Amino acid sequence: MAIEKLHIQEFLQMAMQYPVLDVRSPGEFIHAHIPGAYSLPLFSDEERKIVGTAYKQESREKAIKIGLKYFGVKMAVMVEAVEQIIAAKKLPKPPGEKQTVLVHCWRGGMRSAGVAWLLDLYGFKVCTLAGGYKTFRNWALQQFEKEYPLKVIGGYTGSGKTELLYALQQRNKTVIDLECLANHKGSAFGNLGQPPQPSQEMFENKLALKLYDACASIQQSVDNSNNCIWIEDESQRIGNVNLPHNFYRNKQSALVYFIDIDFEERLSYIVNGYGKFEKDKLVTAIMRIKKRLGGLETKTAINYLLEDDIRDAFAVLLKYYDKWYLKGLHQREALEKLLKKIPCITVNAKENALVVLNAG
Repeated sequence: MAIEKLHIQEFLQMAMQYPVLDVRSPGEFIHAHIPGAYSLPLFSDEERKIVGTAYKQESREKAIKIGLKYFGVKMAVMVEAVEQIIAAKKLPKPPGEKQTVLVHCWRGGMRSAGVAWLLDLYGFKVCTLAGGYKTFRNWALQQFEKEYPLKVIGGYTGSGKTELLYALQQRNKTVIDLECLANHKGSAFGNLGQPPQPSQEMFENKLALKLYDACASIQQSVDNSNNCIWIEDESQRIGNVNLPHNFYRNKQSALVYFIDIDFEERLSYIVNGYGKFEKDKLVTAIMRIKKRLGGLETKTAINYLLEDDIRDAFAVLLKYYDKWYLKGLHQREALEKLLKKIPCITVNAKENALVVLNAG
C-alpha cells in the first residue's frame, strides 16, 4: 500500500488540484471543514457515537470490530462516490498513472486510514493529511497571528463598497470579500437574500485560506502595484460571526480609502438594493435595531414602509447607519494618518475604483 502522509503546506498545495475527501461524520463536516472539501463520511453521526463509546468504555479492538461492520457495506458506494466527484471535477488522468485523491479525518487516525486503504486498493493514488483536520484547524488559527498588507475600502452605507472591491479585482488587484465569506452584508438587513451563515469556525477556515491564497497571489504577481490585500471596512461582528481579534486589529491600523458620496445618491442605491424585499422582512430587520435606533425613529421608519414610502423609510435608517459608521471609524488610533477621503459623484464601481487607485 503506497499511501503518502502529507504535511499541511504540501496538502494545501495539492488541494488546489486534487479533490479533498473529508471522511468525518456529516455533523462534523457541516459544522466546519476545509473549504472545497467533499464530504465522504465513513460513519453516520450515530455510528460515530457508537464506535466512540465502544472505544472509550470497552477497547480499541471492540471499536474496530463495530466500525468494520458499518464500513463493509459502504465500500462500493464510497468508491462510486469518489468516481463521481472526479468525473464532476473533470480531472484528466495521465496515461499509465493513477488518479490522485486526498483523504483526511479528525486526527489522521483510523477513519482516514480505513478509507485510504480502500481507495488505494481500488486503484487511486491516495495521500492523507498528517494530523487530519485538527492540523488544518491549527494552521488556520496561525494565519491570524500574522500581519497582512491590508488596504481598506471605507464609506457610509450605500457607497457601493462591495462592488468597488470587485472592480479592483477586475483590475488584477488582490481582494478578499469578507461579507461573501460570512454570507452577510453586515447590517441588520445583511441576511436578506443571503444563504445561511457559516459557523464561526467555518468562517475562520474560509478566511484563513483566502489570506493564504492572497499572499501567494501577491508574491506571484508581476504587477508591482499589486502589493496589498483590499478589503471592505467591517465591524468586528458580521451577522453572527466575528473577525478574529488580531486580524481585526490589523484592519483597524490599515489605510482607509473613504468613498465620500452624497447622501441622496447613496439613498437611491440602498432603495434599489433593499426595497425589493418583502415588507415583513424589512420590518423584522428594523426591529433588530430598535434599541439603538430609538422608539420614535423605529415607529417612523416602519410607518413609512407600511405606507409604501420606501425612500423615506430608508432615509431614516441611512441617517442611523451613517452615525454608527462614523462612530466606528473614529475608534481607530491616529485616524488622521490612516484616512484618505475619496470624493465620488455617483455609486459607480468601475469609475470609483480608478479614483481609488489614482489616490495611491
